Amino acid sequence: MTDTLLNHRAEGPASAPPLLLGPSLGTSYALWDEVASELSTAHRVVRWDLPGHGGSAAGLIGAGATVGDLAELVLALADALGIERFGYAGVSLGGAVGLHLAVHHPERVSSLAVICSSAHFNGAKPWEERAALVRREGLAGLAESAGARWFTPGFTVPRLVRDHREADPDAYAACCDALAAFDLRERLAEIEAPTLLIAGREDPATPPAHLRQIADAVPGAALVEIPGASHLAPAQCPEAVLTALRAHLNGAAGRGMEVRREVLGDAHVDRAQARQTPFTARFQDFISRYAWGEIWTDPTLSRRERSMITLTALVARGHHDELAMHVRAARRNGLTSEEIGAVLLQTAVYCGVPAANSAFATAQRVLEEEGRS
Repeated sequence: MTDTLLNHRAEGPASAPPLLLGPSLGTSYALWDEVASELSTAHRVVRWDLPGHGGSAAGLIGAGATVGDLAELVLALADALGIERFGYAGVSLGGAVGLHLAVHHPERVSSLAVICSSAHFNGAKPWEERAALVRREGLAGLAESAGARWFTPGFTVPRLVRDHREADPDAYAACCDALAAFDLRERLAEIEAPTLLIAGREDPATPPAHLRQIADAVPGAALVEIPGASHLAPAQCPEAVLTALRAHLNGAAGRGMEVRREVLGDAHVDRAQARQTPFTARFQDFISRYAWGEIWTDPTLSRRERSMITLTALVARGHHDELAMHVRAARRNGLTSEEIGAVLLQTAVYCGVPAANSAFATAQRVLEEEGRS
């Protein structure tokens, strides 16, 4: 724990796409215990604690805090970890943080999942009253009823109830202040990140209608309702939440496969798929999600420009098999043979004449094959 950074736990490969997981009020990152390890097989999962909860310092926020203040703490954590752009999933207050990030910092959020949450939380009065109660009497009384608010009858997670009891009252009350002031309904249509809403059918705090309202307003959003789940769905129904999150997060892989086929051609991709084995499957999924689903879909550069950059990099590294493939891709992306030649001539200056000589031989062979086909 530090006084300036949210307490967190990171899991999964450092090179995998980042996924931040936000908690609900009164819980710690243990809320994600049954889900995080599975998600970390394909993502760099970072789950964090609210101020005054789990291992996070209470002094990170104070009275009158806003969801925007919490979002800034999340961005500070991402910056400290070297994470520029990330997928995000959050429960309740953690979901509100995700909505705020998607509206106010769209360049940082690659995908969004909002779980058992809302674009508003039934007005300010209930949260103002709860904040006053906690500041006056502490958390013991609220902790006693936490299980009934969070889970269906007969189900509980003692660790999470203990987290509630041990949270710092002032920080908890400040989080209530944030919920009291939160209302993003008028700005939901601005959200551009692919968005999934997950509702617990038995959730009394944020019923499915709250998630439906978000789904109706966010362009292209999808809604999943989980039967038998109350407010803390990742703890009560982890398999159902995992299924929904995997389908949502793999959307980048689906789009990536489309782009991969558009750039490299169906024949090449079909051959690569036919050679796939259980040993290479995760690598192929990584390539589809990251290289093709994240990088090649970024509209900042055109595909023509990306082809020129890729050709140069492959020449520099001497990857001639990949170079042949990307000469074909460059033609498919609109480069003429003369433009490809100009790119390779440029590499002679900056990558070396021998490297360019080999590259010209590879490119000439590919272009002659294309001319005969």
